[in-house]
Amino acid sequence: MLQACLNGSRTAEEHPALPLTPERLAEDAADVAALGVTSVHIHPRDVIGAPTLVGPEVATTIATVRAAVPGIEISVSTNVPGSRTALIASWGPLAAGRPDIASVHVGEPGWRQLAQALHQVNVAVELVVESPAQLDDLPRGVTRITVTATEQTAETLLRQVEPLGLPILLHGRDQQAWPVFSYAATLEHHVRMGLEDTLHMPDGRTAKTNAELVAMARRNQKSRAPS
Repeated sequence: MLQACLNGSRTAEEHPALPLTPERLAEDAADVAALGVTSVHIHPRDVIGAPTLVGPEVATTIATVRAAVPGIEISVSTNVPGSRTALIASWGPLAAGRPDIASVHVGEPGWRQLAQALHQVNVAVELVVESPAQLDDLPRGVTRITVTATEQTAETLLRQVEPLGLPILLHGRDQQAWPVFSYAATLEHHVRMGLEDTLHMPDGRTAKTNAELVAMARRNQKSRAPS
């Protein structure tokens, strides 16, 4: 799987093509889907551009993206301030505005309760692992492990999560985004690319759009996959 991480917690000042509104996220989702992406990871925003988990705002974003790209997996981040479990509990009636899967950062205060809240509203959980953690008793509803790594930490983290038997998405951020992507592609793990992870192409120039990053990622993925 190649996932596109479209915006993250970045601000409009960081990149002119960063998609923040539901309409812009839908446009970028359609562009990357045309390149073979089957999953998008997004950070829904409120009217002033701040990341949010508020039900109506999440629903508007998800429904708009889903209308543009029916059938694509939509993942959201839960890494926002506030009473996250209570906000997620309000997602139950959202129907088409409910995401398919949401990320939970292992080790954050209350991460197990957060995973439980997602499971209770029928949203799958992808656990984000950035450092060694106690994972022998996984919460219900976990369907994927996302490993955020550097070239130096990837092997150690993979040794811990691979025995869990779940699909693994391996990625890096900023200067580590492309090296870790290439490493993950050789191992045939799920990968992701987009403006959340890096603003730059492998040659160091600033990427124009999410689609440009994803097109390069697709070429990289195909060239490094075992024959």
